[in-house]
Amino acid sequence: MTTLEDCRALDAQDPLRALRDQFTIPEGVLYLDGNSLGVLPKAAPARIAEVVAKEWGEGLIRSWNTASWFDLPQRLGDKVARLIGAAPGEVVCTDSTSVNLYKVLFAALSQQKDSGRTLVVSERSNFPTDLYIAESLCRERGFTLKLIDAGELPAVLTDEVAVLMLTHVNYRTGAMHDMKAITAAAHAAGALTVWDLAHSAGAVPVALNNSNADYAIGCGYKYLNGGPGAPAFAWVHTRHAGKFEQPLSGWWGHAAPFEFTPHYRPAPGVGRYLCGTQPVIALAGLECGLDTVLAAESFNGSNGAMAALRTKSLALTDLFIQLVEERCAGQGLSLVTPREHAQRGSQVCLSRDEGAYAIVQALIARGVIGDYRAGDSQMPDILRFGFTPLYLGFEDVWNSVEHLAQVLETGEWRRAEFNRKNAVT
Repeated sequence: MTTLEDCRALDAQDPLRALRDQFTIPEGVLYLDGNSLGVLPKAAPARIAEVVAKEWGEGLIRSWNTASWFDLPQRLGDKVARLIGAAPGEVVCTDSTSVNLYKVLFAALSQQKDSGRTLVVSERSNFPTDLYIAESLCRERGFTLKLIDAGELPAVLTDEVAVLMLTHVNYRTGAMHDMKAITAAAHAAGALTVWDLAHSAGAVPVALNNSNADYAIGCGYKYLNGGPGAPAFAWVHTRHAGKFEQPLSGWWGHAAPFEFTPHYRPAPGVGRYLCGTQPVIALAGLECGLDTVLAAESFNGSNGAMAALRTKSLALTDLFIQLVEERCAGQGLSLVTPREHAQRGSQVCLSRDEGAYAIVQALIARGVIGDYRAGDSQMPDILRFGFTPLYLGFEDVWNSVEHLAQVLETGEWRRAEFNRKNAVT
């Protein structure tokens, strides 16, 4: 059985352990919720203060030019591209994940409008906002949203399917799709693919171009550490980027915004996926977060940051699963996340028939911050733990499981204060 000393030895041998120094982590906190909100990069407060006090306060409107505010979406997009298997010039950072999904799904449906195909297919367990937006767009554009279980792929990919819209790593289970194989199956059936990378970017290696995907969007405030509500990103394969206008044709996506002409002329490539004036302060915070992830490149040379982070992520999640099964046996916990590395994201999800929410609250009171996701008729309530290898170590895993075991063994979670639902769970 693995011991605390074993975990400390693993930390001592960890080549990535110095990356933790990039972050501000409160004393006494074991943070296992980077899959919901990444921690604060130490560089972010000073950088944001510089943007506010100097670039805005002193430079004023001149800073669109002198501080390079104007090209922030593309410049940050190129940094994201290094993490998701895209090329420079193929990604922009802008708007929210939901807004970007609306844009790219609209574009994909526009491509298929004369194909005779009528279905948008997605998983029943997909993140709700993805399904809400797809439902709305299908209603507007005359398509039908068909919800399936993951095991029904690729059999459901018939000649009726226009778009297959999937989240690469499931937010509730941590299960990861084989992007390349599924994209190939969709294309063979004549469908386009839209991938949500909210739980993938900065967490697992992604190879959009190698997978021949069509469209992708993702989140800036989870594993990319961009801060609450940080701008998201959009990627469009170059074979599509210049063909279709996105529906939110704002002036920032115009080919020449400062011509101030009355009619819209879309920017070339992915630049047309911009809309309104960009949130400079938020983008500055996102850049600090991106730089914390890209710092891992120095440990992996030409293979990029994600290969090194993935190796450690799998080791952390393997250890957590092992320790939970060793030290919390008989406490009613079941593993929901796949054991197979190729099918696992960077989180571990456990289910329990009783008390899942209260157990998470009891852990949070002890400084072990994970989160809870409500179940439904097909899925039990989930205790969800995210493992960000940039700032988590093996001793952190040991201590987290120790707290979990104590909460379960003592029945601490039954206390009334841990069973009162908060607005955000």
